[in-house]
Amino acid sequence: MKKYYAGTAGWSYEDWEGIVYPAVKGRGFHPLSYLASLIDLVEINSTFYRPASVSMACSWLRHVQNYPDFLFTVKLLQIFTHQRENIPAQIADDFKRGIAPLAASQRLAAILIQFPWSFINSSENRAYLQKLLALFSDFPLALEVRHSSWDRPEFYEFLRDRKVAYGNIDQPIFQSSIKPSAIVTNPDFSYVRLHGRNYEDWFKQGAGRDERYNYLYSSEELEDWAGRIKKLAEGSNRVLVITNNHYRGQALANALQLKNKLTGEKFNIPAAMLEKYPVLRELAENLEKGQKTMFNEGPESWPEGGETSEDKIHPGHKN
Repeated sequence: MKKYYAGTAGWSYEDWEGIVYPAVKGRGFHPLSYLASLIDLVEINSTFYRPASVSMACSWLRHVQNYPDFLFTVKLLQIFTHQRENIPAQIADDFKRGIAPLAASQRLAAILIQFPWSFINSSENRAYLQKLLALFSDFPLALEVRHSSWDRPEFYEFLRDRKVAYGNIDQPIFQSSIKPSAIVTNPDFSYVRLHGRNYEDWFKQGAGRDERYNYLYSSEELEDWAGRIKKLAEGSNRVLVITNNHYRGQALANALQLKNKLTGEKFNIPAAMLEKYPVLRELAENLEKGQKTMFNEGPESWPEGGETSEDKIHPGHKN
């Protein structure tokens, strides 16, 4: 079993054409197969809007059959995390049925349960969360909360008792936003999601999906996260890392950088990505020379005391 899995949130984006995916595609091209040749993991986002069908899940499996180590995570339906009321009894069964082929093939790494920033730590929400985790307890679960009211020792113990992986996230830090972390609550796996740091558009009224997630992490920012991810690996069997800054393929660029840092594996970088993101050229040159990583190796290169640049409050925002 691999220790680190790095991948992207989703794969179906029009703005990836000609950047992530070649402008001219060969016969039988499929974006999922193409991504599986580059990364280790994909978070399926379509399940946030509607349950997958069994035939669709089987199709996903066929497209990655040549990559035996490739894994999926699936995002739980938004009705459970954003609506939370008047949920039809059948819908949980429909969701479970749709992802059953992924679980049966041992390709399902986790169900991601992602709540919005407005989901605060209250007695009512804790009671709801307890019921929701029990409803899907037959599957490996990862939980993402974004409000700092959840940053309490008793909450992490609550997750440990249920073997639910805490979602360590990177997001723009405003007042009451949860900060980057390296918290293990399930020894089987840890979960990381990098959303970018687009402070200007994150809570901007009317900002679309592309605007909010339009961010390219710098090498220094990724180095900070590589340190956290290696710390997570000390307490869990594997670490799942998802880049969600998807606009124009930035998620793939950063996922490839992290994959190189964490695994030292050799892989190819699409020519269009090298043209769009010059930062990858250095990585490509290092790979060609047989160098394993784009960063300095060893714990001595990590910040002392575990504090990294993201742990500091972004200028202009109070915490």
